[in-house]
Amino acid sequence: MPDTTPMTPPRRHRAARTTTVVVGALVGLLAFGMLALGGVLLWADSKKDEQGYIHTDTQRFATRTAAIATDNLDLDSSGPGWLTSHDRYGHMRLEVSSRNDKPVFVGIARTKDATAYLRGTAHATVTDFHSDPFRAVYRAEPGAARPAPVAPASKPIWAASAHGTGTQSVIWDVKHGNWSVVVMNADGSRGVDTGVSAGADFPILSALAWGSVGGGLVLLGVAALLIVAGTTAQRRAPAPALAPA
Repeated sequence: MPDTTPMTPPRRHRAARTTTVVVGALVGLLAFGMLALGGVLLWADSKKDEQGYIHTDTQRFATRTAAIATDNLDLDSSGPGWLTSHDRYGHMRLEVSSRNDKPVFVGIARTKDATAYLRGTAHATVTDFHSDPFRAVYRAEPGAARPAPVAPASKPIWAASAHGTGTQSVIWDVKHGNWSVVVMNADGSRGVDTGVSAGADFPILSALAWGSVGGGLVLLGVAALLIVAGTTAQRRAPAPALAPA
């Protein structure tokens, strides 16, 4: 039959002390995890350039058609306001340069507007990419040779855009919604060959980094107190009295 003898006070005390040490160890693991995360975030924050942006290397995006567009960039507005505020998203920076000496155009528009503008136009949609070595994956969108006889910059759909020769830079104040990036030749002609670098300033990154480090240090102190309290109590616990012979 199972032992139903009530736990004696010494046994209860030993169990409580053991639980204290175990909880302290678990809190310590969580603390080291937060410290590691904070270290990674601080390292990332240190990689910002002089303008405060973390950016990718310049990579090639090219198509024989009239335009390159991204799949829908869904910036969800659901969730706590402090997390989804556009101030937390910060700014996106796109730097686009031509590799075929043609003036380039880069624009950011609502996905529905970009889709309507490119409807019936032969273009390529970026669906994925691979690194080491970099390779963009495209979905071919069939259609006519060019979207319209007018330059893309003349359309009023763009939330941010730039066009011309040399490297074109667009800085966009990121907002909720569904967005697409479109890269074209400035005259809308076929044969787009560009180098693109994308970056963001992530204004919340530094706060998250130091918050993780600070939280990790606090939890590390709590863990140390729990472990010390449990082990010290074990050493000071009186030995159980021996029954008389």
